[in-house]
Amino acid sequence: MPTGSLIDRLARELRPVRRRAPWREAALLLGLGAIELGLFLGLGLMRPDMTAAMQLPVFWWKLASLGLIGLVGGAVTLFSLDPVRSPRPGLRWLAVLIAVCLGGGWLLDASREGLAALVGRLDWHHGLQCLGKIVALSVPAVIALGVVMRRGAPTDRAGTALAAGLAASGWGAFVFVFACPFDDPLYVAVWYSLGCGVVTLFARLVLPRLARW
Repeated sequence: MPTGSLIDRLARELRPVRRRAPWREAALLLGLGAIELGLFLGLGLMRPDMTAAMQLPVFWWKLASLGLIGLVGGAVTLFSLDPVRSPRPGLRWLAVLIAVCLGGGWLLDASREGLAALVGRLDWHHGLQCLGKIVALSVPAVIALGVVMRRGAPTDRAGTALAAGLAASGWGAFVFVFACPFDDPLYVAVWYSLGCGVVTLFARLVLPRLARW
């Protein structure tokens, strides 16, 4: 087939692609998050001792840390959907943020005598339940970010998927903070990290397969 005819044929098969609107995508994701949080609280799943918990520094540490991880991860994901942007610098900042958050939890925990009661503090029975709930609450965000990623044009699909997984897991854990009755930084560092790790690993393995190119 002559080159000119081939080009004409390929051009005829092209379909218009709607231009991305990153700010609109961000607004939609934030709206989805607000709806999930509202439904979660509206179903009466908030911890019964919320008033007392809000007096504890560790509660605000959990809330602020997970909220920041979710927001920064979401921003890195959206920016990396542009083919000329790489998610790698943002992922490095995310790693620094996570380290700072964990360090803040360690400082809150420094005055506790936890070594002798390590197993009791971890409370693996409730910890596994927390892990499962974090994963479940992260599912809507994973789906939403997967749809956004498919509509975008990330050149580093693995990095974008990793950022999306961190964003989704951070949001799921943020929502769960309002129900979780455990404020021990060691408990939070272990079980929340495991829950977020499961979601992030899933997103890293699955989302690149959904990307368009």
